[in-house]
Amino acid sequence: MARIDYAALAPQLLDKVGGEANIRSINHCATRLRLVLADESKAATDQIKALPGVVTVVQAGGQYQVVIGNDVPVVHEELSRLTGIGSREEGEAPQERGSLFDRFIRLISALINPVVWTLAGAGLIKAFLTLALTLGWLSEESTTHAILNAAGDSALYFLPILLAITSARHFKANEFTAVALAGALVYPGIVALNEAPGPVTFLGIPVVMASYASSLVPIIVAVWVQSHLQRLLTRILPSAIRNFMVPLLVLLIMVPLTLITVGPVTTALSSGIASGLNTLFEVAPWVAGGIMGAFWQVFVMFGVHWGLVPIMIAQYDNPGYSLMVGPIFPAVLAQAAATLGVLIRSRNAKLRQLAGPASLSGFLAGITEPAIYGVNLPLKRPFIFGCIGGAVGGVIVSAAGGATTSFVFPSLIGIPALLGHGNLPVVLIGMAVAVAISLTLTLVLGFTDPVEEAPGAAGEALDATAEPVEPTTQLGSPITGRAVPLERVTDPVFSSGALGNGVGVTPEGGGTIEVLAPAGGRLVTAMDSGHAYGIRTDDGVELLVHIGLDTVDLKGEGFSPAVAAGDRVERGDLLARVDLDVLRGADKDPTTILVVTNTAALRGVVPVVSGPVDAGGTVVEIDQ
Repeated sequence: MARIDYAALAPQLLDKVGGEANIRSINHCATRLRLVLADESKAATDQIKALPGVVTVVQAGGQYQVVIGNDVPVVHEELSRLTGIGSREEGEAPQERGSLFDRFIRLISALINPVVWTLAGAGLIKAFLTLALTLGWLSEESTTHAILNAAGDSALYFLPILLAITSARHFKANEFTAVALAGALVYPGIVALNEAPGPVTFLGIPVVMASYASSLVPIIVAVWVQSHLQRLLTRILPSAIRNFMVPLLVLLIMVPLTLITVGPVTTALSSGIASGLNTLFEVAPWVAGGIMGAFWQVFVMFGVHWGLVPIMIAQYDNPGYSLMVGPIFPAVLAQAAATLGVLIRSRNAKLRQLAGPASLSGFLAGITEPAIYGVNLPLKRPFIFGCIGGAVGGVIVSAAGGATTSFVFPSLIGIPALLGHGNLPVVLIGMAVAVAISLTLTLVLGFTDPVEEAPGAAGEALDATAEPVEPTTQLGSPITGRAVPLERVTDPVFSSGALGNGVGVTPEGGGTIEVLAPAGGRLVTAMDSGHAYGIRTDDGVELLVHIGLDTVDLKGEGFSPAVAAGDRVERGDLLARVDLDVLRGADKDPTTILVVTNTAALRGVVPVVSGPVDAGGTVVEIDQ
């Protein structure tokens, strides 16, 4: 499968959703980039779906969701760096209101998505630790168990602290103060008050103690209140004492206030909701399991599942297991099996190329978005077959009392989390039945196999008589200045090498300079702001020329682009003119970055100059 250049995808995606001005917020989950757009009609949805690396686009819950797959954090990081949306102050880009339901979905997504992989990883540690205890490989009294149990339990136990960070970012509150507030809720001395023999009071006011370990709602509400209190105090306190008095007063007020009011009320509400759903599973488990198994992927499709995730997580605290997660296993595995059926039956090379890794991702990691949006849903029948298999499997699993005792993504490697509750052999049979039904239906009843596109049909016509392309072996400096290793560049995305190898070139003096193409090729990206250009050479070397650091904030001021996306350039051609005085006047580092973004696909990308260099002079050598 061809390697996707996500660094090049991000600016293309930014352009096709209507530009930075059309984006209200950016978040992401395990596989989807979640955008709130000012006007969704400005987004070129069909063109976005055709971008390399994009599986599909889903518009649901007030969000414009771009399905990427497991590499979505790379795209999110690059988009955030390009736009700077994550650092906007309150009032610069107000959130779209929408219905109460839409706002709820957006809130849950924003707060849980950043920590869900950590919870999943820690949950797998707990699951395999349970398996080790069950098989007698480890003693519960051993210090090894104590250490591994801490590794697996800490993320869920200290979930309020993790959510304090995401909540503070969402509500624009001070993150460190929010963490201190959450830490107070799970502080050992506070936890011990749950076992206090007498009444607990604060200045004579009764405090109803509750467990805040693994809780969600109390800290979310508390940080929301904190954000308003923090802004009020910032406005009214003198600047001479503001820096230390704001956090002092926030903690002094919010810790007791949360313990006295917010915590007990929201904890009781969460417990009530969880109890109601547990009752449904206890009264008619096979009906509830069938519904969950059939429609879980539909819930995911519309983003509704995030309204259920907090309840599932709350169930691990009380009663200690989640019956709701049990039937999700056959729902996920059935969709993966349907995708496997497509892989076996289809004769479309492009579809098979996607179906293989998508099916594997579903089976092993429980990530079904690539399978659903890239394969099953477009073909219609495999998606329906997956829902049918999930429904039958869900009935069997829930009838057998299948439930998870730790947070995992439902998948084959998550099966150990099912140990300790229900009839495991019957649960496994339910999962096998779900896989067998969806796979068999897909293979026997089939689907309409898409016709293979002829070479060149979707792009430029192929020239059968074209001469072999000369390999790119040298890259020229985009500007005149002093070449420096990437690790010395102050931007961590470039200095870490995450986007590939290359060099930085720092110009000296002021005035207007010319930025030149480091190699010949096609411009796949040319930002309207003029600060970044992506070039793909004829032999497949992918380059990014980024003029200055954080210069996207200038909105094009000081930049005069000379090319546009789609243009053909040769080495030394003019890309843009830049006024260094504007950059330095805005306190922007003018260092221009040259990065080979598909470094991993090449044998070597080696900077060959450190020190003074002229524009066009060789600064990088490439071994293909």
